[in-house]
Amino acid sequence: MPQTARCYVEISRSRIASNYRAACAAAGSGAQVMGVVKADAYGHGAVEVSRILAGEGARWLAVSSVEEGITLRRAGIDCRVLVMAGVMPWEREAVREFRLTPTLHSVDEIGLFRKEGTTEPLDIHLKLDTGMNRLGTHATASEIAAALIAASGVRLEGLMSHFASAADFTSIQTDDQIRRFNDVVVALAELGIRPPLTHCASTNAIAYARSGAAHPLVRPGHAIYGYVSPARGNAPACALRVTPALSWKTRIVTVKDLPTGARVGYGGSFVAAAPMRIAVLAAGYADGIPHRLSNKGKVIAGGHFAPILGTVSMDLTTIDITASPQLRPGDEVTLLGREGELSLDAQQIARTAGTISYNVLCGISARVRRFYVD
Repeated sequence: MPQTARCYVEISRSRIASNYRAACAAAGSGAQVMGVVKADAYGHGAVEVSRILAGEGARWLAVSSVEEGITLRRAGIDCRVLVMAGVMPWEREAVREFRLTPTLHSVDEIGLFRKEGTTEPLDIHLKLDTGMNRLGTHATASEIAAALIAASGVRLEGLMSHFASAADFTSIQTDDQIRRFNDVVVALAELGIRPPLTHCASTNAIAYARSGAAHPLVRPGHAIYGYVSPARGNAPACALRVTPALSWKTRIVTVKDLPTGARVGYGGSFVAAAPMRIAVLAAGYADGIPHRLSNKGKVIAGGHFAPILGTVSMDLTTIDITASPQLRPGDEVTLLGREGELSLDAQQIARTAGTISYNVLCGISARVRRFYVD
């Protein structure tokens, strides 16, 4: 238990490992499971999480940028590393230097990675835009084939896409994306191009066993950290049982009693309707507490849910501890996690704040100290 941290998170190595194993089981024995560790592993620490996943047998990891990939290499991570969100022109040499695998998003990019006379072709993954209309190419199979033939020193190892609505069974979008992706796979095969790896499925497609989305590689991210998005519509039962790996705590800076009518925080947006006891916490929106929790969020303090009062400040947040008058400066309060029978997870916090659980986890700032426990 950290004794000197004002605000910190604890991350369970065993839960991350267990969640990864659960993803492997849900994906099936025929699939490799690529652990997504972009955005500092959704705030859990990319290097440490990568070490845990490598220890569980992961052969692949996924990051967003070349810079994130270099960080893993410099930390001694030897897994294959897929860079998913594009390579800038000045980063192309670093891709080869640090043994990263780039995801390309247009056929024009294929030629930019050509290298004459190389004895070690660069393996690339090409992303198809199957309907999300974000990254990826709309090129036909013949256009892809022509670009590959013209690019010496480049080998198509993987063909991929990304689902926009995998947990939404009220929409046909995912079915349409699967059909479009598979049509290109078949057309490329007819031209003699059969990349050994195809992949579209991330956490939700694995959890809800999307028909037609089974491929040799899958890319769970959110599940590794203990979350699966709730499904909409007539979805099958969730096949992926995971547990949040991160808890987030802070400490009380001061405690005071307020009279009826006292105003709290910037703008005086909370007014005490009766005498009450408050505590000021050593964490605010600069630490990652969503500003939108002002006057409507809650934390766990002294065995009770404690409402957030007034506006969340940059470094401080005020809560009502009338139900827990024994609390004193220095005592811990749980922002995310469990105390006894009470719990708050990132999805609950996100619903109150009007955001998504990914944003809550990734929003925990770098100044919040990370501690790893078994």
